[in-house]
Amino acid sequence: MDISPDKQNIDKLFSNTTYYIDFYQRDYKWTKEPVERLLDDIFYRFSQEYQVKKALDPTPEVISSHYPWYYLNTYVTNTIGGKVYVVDGQQRLTTLTLILIKLFHLSKKYNSKTEKWLENKIAGFAGMEYSFWMNHEKHKQMLSDLFEGQKDFKEMDASSGITAINMLLNYQVIGKYLDEQLTDKHQFETFVMYFLYRLVLINLSVEQTNVPMIFEVINDRGVKLKPYEILKGKLLGQIDKIELDAKDYNGLWEKQIQAINHFKEDEIDTFFRYFLKAKFSNTQAEGKRFDGDYHREMFSNDVNSYLKLKHNPSEVKRFLEQTFTYYTNLYLRMWKAYSKYDSSYEHVFFNRLNEMDGQFLLILSSCKLNDDEEEEKIKRISYELDRIFSLLQIQNAYESNIFSQTLYKISSEIRDEPLDCIRPVFDKYLLEQLSNRRNSEASEPIQYAFFRNTGINLNMRFKRYFFARIEKFIADNNKLNMKHNFEDLVTKTGSKTGFHIEHILSRNEENLKLFNNDDDVFEQERNRLGGILLLKGKDNISSNNEPYLQKLKSYDNTLYWNETLREDFYKSKLDLKDFKNKYALNELIPFNSKFGPDELESRQRLLFKMIKIVWN
Repeated sequence: MDISPDKQNIDKLFSNTTYYIDFYQRDYKWTKEPVERLLDDIFYRFSQEYQVKKALDPTPEVISSHYPWYYLNTYVTNTIGGKVYVVDGQQRLTTLTLILIKLFHLSKKYNSKTEKWLENKIAGFAGMEYSFWMNHEKHKQMLSDLFEGQKDFKEMDASSGITAINMLLNYQVIGKYLDEQLTDKHQFETFVMYFLYRLVLINLSVEQTNVPMIFEVINDRGVKLKPYEILKGKLLGQIDKIELDAKDYNGLWEKQIQAINHFKEDEIDTFFRYFLKAKFSNTQAEGKRFDGDYHREMFSNDVNSYLKLKHNPSEVKRFLEQTFTYYTNLYLRMWKAYSKYDSSYEHVFFNRLNEMDGQFLLILSSCKLNDDEEEEKIKRISYELDRIFSLLQIQNAYESNIFSQTLYKISSEIRDEPLDCIRPVFDKYLLEQLSNRRNSEASEPIQYAFFRNTGINLNMRFKRYFFARIEKFIADNNKLNMKHNFEDLVTKTGSKTGFHIEHILSRNEENLKLFNNDDDVFEQERNRLGGILLLKGKDNISSNNEPYLQKLKSYDNTLYWNETLREDFYKSKLDLKDFKNKYALNELIPFNSKFGPDELESRQRLLFKMIKIVWN
């Protein structure tokens, strides 16, 4: 038979079979809630019967005839090379082992003759050595510490991983629960008999060829696994067990999974979705197929014609050794730069600040297997994404839905293509979106006519990002250190430590006169990028509605861009003079006496020149 069901009580379950943890199984992840739920279920039935029958002696015959059996669920095993592997049910079997360990220690407390029986339900003995029936090889030390009971919980070493940590925590939950429930020897021994004889599980023993299918069906009907956990079974289940162990494909898989999930829980699922979209989707609509059960889509006809993973062990091995390894390493490289500023890949970090995660899609798409241009592609694509996003924003041409759709078009055109193809594709779609949005033919990536009034329409986060880039541009070209952390400039918004938009032109009668008392014009003009600054919380409050000359004083020792309004910023600074000459920034001058329409226009044009350099 392909499937062999076997009804077992716990006495039979843990008697002479060592259960190895199959690669399909997750770590032991049960926490307090499912453990207490299992204990509640067991004791609800037991306590009902015990209240009526507690006068009876706790003998096997009494328990079998007077206590009804209780079904604990099914577990699935697969026997290969004489070893029995748990395919499904490890969480429950491990928890039952922890309960047995606690009962073993209680048997000593009550001086019960069940002690040796319980001991043999936990482990098998040969001479002076023992081995646990639930063979958590990597976490044997934790089981041994709990079993031997010689150490304080705080002294037990859980460094072998999350399985050991949860074993320790759950054992303490079980210990407290059983101490409260089993308060005398008679009740304890009755429960032990009930636990070992009347709790029933069904063992399904399946052939290796059916394991992936059985595993997925069980998962669909039970507690959901993550797609990558099911995919692991579907891939590794095709490889011969001997070769699987010899070449440690499970170790290869786990190493990459853990490295990526280190950055964010279950991030590996996001990786697979980006990878599949990058390689198999030309439009956003096509990409949506991978948002759900991508592990099934990988075996669909069109995707499988490329990956060839369906019933194909040799291609599965090649995929794990090459494609999976290369692209997860690439993803890790991106995530490191995404998480923390690295001057080598600074635009990956900048895109994170603008929540432009599309760079993962584009870089995975562009890089072919073992791509010699990988490093330059990461730099170029992250820069181009930042450039197209920023230039659309500052020319009032950004529309989020269209932009998202455009990224898929770009992805399809740069897929596996060389580095020199990247800029032309980005420029093509940049000009197309500018033209469509402005109803005017765009011949250049940035035009002053499109930029002139930019400011009031931009969201606050992008404004902070924009001025952070201007600040960095000034600092880098003048051999200065940033006065504030770049990320803080963009993301911090608190009243004391955050950065806020400051209007150079306060709303007062004096400034309104400069714009012929036209309130609408005044509001539009003072919100242009040339008319605003970034100030730290208290600085912004203190300079709120002051006249310009008073505000000018408060700009001292703030950001470099703010200080360029002040004459003292220019004194004895050769680097600043060289900077100004190098880029022909004639508008980089102080305004000491007034700030009106002409001065505002000058600042807007100065920013325009800087933008053309920053986003070349």
